[in-house]
Amino acid sequence: MKRFLRVILPLVLVFTACLRADPLPPTLKLGSPAPDFQLPATDGKTYSLKDFSDAKVLVVIFTCDHCPTAQYYEERIKDIARDYEGKGVRVVAIMPNDPKSVRLDEMAYTDVGDTFREMKIRAQERHFNFPYLYDGETESVSKAYGPLVTPHAFVFDQERKLRFVGAIDNSERIEHATRHYLRDALDALLAGKEPAVAQTKVIGCSIKWATKESVTEEYMAKLAAEPVKLDPVDADGLKKLRQNDSGKFRLVNFWATWCAPCVAEFDELVAINRTFRVRDFEMVTVALNRPDEQASVLGFLQKKQASQRNLIFASADRDPLINAFNPDWQGVVPYTVIINPEGKVIYEETGSIDPLAVKRALVKALNERKPW
Repeated sequence: MKRFLRVILPLVLVFTACLRADPLPPTLKLGSPAPDFQLPATDGKTYSLKDFSDAKVLVVIFTCDHCPTAQYYEERIKDIARDYEGKGVRVVAIMPNDPKSVRLDEMAYTDVGDTFREMKIRAQERHFNFPYLYDGETESVSKAYGPLVTPHAFVFDQERKLRFVGAIDNSERIEHATRHYLRDALDALLAGKEPAVAQTKVIGCSIKWATKESVTEEYMAKLAAEPVKLDPVDADGLKKLRQNDSGKFRLVNFWATWCAPCVAEFDELVAINRTFRVRDFEMVTVALNRPDEQASVLGFLQKKQASQRNLIFASADRDPLINAFNPDWQGVVPYTVIINPEGKVIYEETGSIDPLAVKRALVKALNERKPW
């Protein structure tokens, strides 16, 4: 009986989960009229279908901030918007994801997530030359179009009938792209012809429908259950910490429970660790508290669910320990550095961090070392 239950129970759980899962919205069929929308954009305006009534051809692309594949295509979308604007083509992008359904580890390749606030940051930084609309609140427009991934392109003719749906081209890495599906479809429609390829398969990150929120909650509960430890570190340990022979990018944060700015930014640091640890990255915190305060420091770390590597000064004589890590550091906390695998400091901040600056430094360094 026990053996039977071990075999059957997992199957029952999987079957039950499948019954609970909502079916994915179907992708709009070729020839269908463009579903209307009324969505806020990063430029402060609200757009609907009628705002593009003067376009001979309308391109609607579902994309987002966090997906590495979508990021690969940002410049290409800008190029298409610029190259075809004078030909009567308008491009609009829609962000379809429910931000609460994106796990932290899914954002290991981005500096910003998919909230409307973060979309504004991305659009401004990357100088988007097309409207970038937010549909993460209800996802009602996205459900009407039925994108499968980001990016997913839909092309409508002057009568707003769907004439092409699929990928922008056949490789996220532009140097390997040999078939330019979206450009070919636009050229054909502008010439009064049918696109030679009207529909393609798509590659990218799955749409984060709101039904995935429960998965994110389960993931966060799993993180909360991870053990939290605190170990003393002496001068030799701090020298090794600074040398960094881990083969990874290492973020080291010096802090103390009596330091208000340290405490205020600690949640951000925990989130950064949870986000980037799936890549070649590790975070280490070092408390400047005295050794007899170890219990209270551990209690704070446990409250913050800080399951990264945590250290505390092994001696109340702090100067030798500070000098062991960096003789030029005066002991001011918070103090944060990022060290690359060769032991070079690529980011340093005395005082509170700017989380966006830290994430940008990490994404840039990680991508340059090992592109996704």
